[in-house]
Amino acid sequence: MPTLRRRPGRHFLLLLLALLLPSPPPARAPASPGPAAALLQALGLREAPRGAPTLRPVPPVMWHLFRRRDPQEARVSPRRTPPGAALRPCHVEELGVAGNIVRHVLDRGASSRPPQPASAAGQCPEWTVVFDLSAVEAAERPSRARLELRFAAAGPAGGWELSVARAAEGAGSGPVLLRQAVPALGTPVRAELLGTAWARNASAPRSLRLSLALRPQVPATCARLAEASLLLVTLDPRLCHPLARPRREAEPAVGSVPGGACRARRLYVSFREVGWHRWVIAPRGFLANYCQGQCALPAALSGPGGPPALNHAVLRALMHAAAPGAAGLPCCVPARLSPISVLFFDNSDNVVLRHYEDMVVDECGCR
Repeated sequence: MPTLRRRPGRHFLLLLLALLLPSPPPARAPASPGPAAALLQALGLREAPRGAPTLRPVPPVMWHLFRRRDPQEARVSPRRTPPGAALRPCHVEELGVAGNIVRHVLDRGASSRPPQPASAAGQCPEWTVVFDLSAVEAAERPSRARLELRFAAAGPAGGWELSVARAAEGAGSGPVLLRQAVPALGTPVRAELLGTAWARNASAPRSLRLSLALRPQVPATCARLAEASLLLVTLDPRLCHPLARPRREAEPAVGSVPGGACRARRLYVSFREVGWHRWVIAPRGFLANYCQGQCALPAALSGPGGPPALNHAVLRALMHAAAPGAAGLPCCVPARLSPISVLFFDNSDNVVLRHYEDMVVDECGCR
């Protein structure tokens, strides 16, 4: 068979991605979605982003988490991962919690707040922050909800006290959810909301409205809230595999193989080619690869360094060689797969890091 030299087209890449990316089975049996819709579903998006997202700087913590997990980044900067350290599947080591989806959600109430709220009767003002969590699916189990606040003021010698309460749609606020001491305001103030804003075993709410108050322990100038964000880590068990399969350093060879034996063929998927470069932050693409080749004897027998051949595959190849009509040849299928991580903007302009197992074909075998 002659070697194909034409570059795979956009429709072929979409169809291949739709087959590779995991997607939860539908409750009913509606009409099969197209390749683009299937890929959007696998990325956790109900619909394609409407136009270009509102670009904003990617928080350093999101870059750090992505580079720790991206195999290409790990090869370029091996110091990011200590030698011999294996990343556990469905676990965020830096935060010490289970999870395969990390979202950085900005405060939606910042635009409606005056830049310099006035204090009343010597009391420092309160702020209402709103976080849109509608993109979180019901199947996701939250494992961390870290509130991060940045203030524009120099702290007094006596420190501060932060209180967080549930905010109502109208005026007023509910009971205080948590209080914690804040020694200084030079660094971001962090507070864990999981277990206080909602139960640990419950799904994330569609929207989270909080009332914040920062009061000095001694009379001093009131601080100003500069930025509020929520770092939400969830675990989607549909995308979680119990065993880790680290990627091999060797990449599939390019070109023909004597006899056309079953092996991994090189296929690079570019997000620009499928029109997603406006909202996919990183990577720009990934080496998906695919399996192709013959599984007749002697190709059905694995070569040096290849995956071990199944006895059943060898038996079928022998039967086909003896009597071609008695049994069909084994199929050339993936024998070893590895994951990728994708950093992107969702429909709410939140920065999302999502980890996908079994996205790259590393080895092929006859099955």
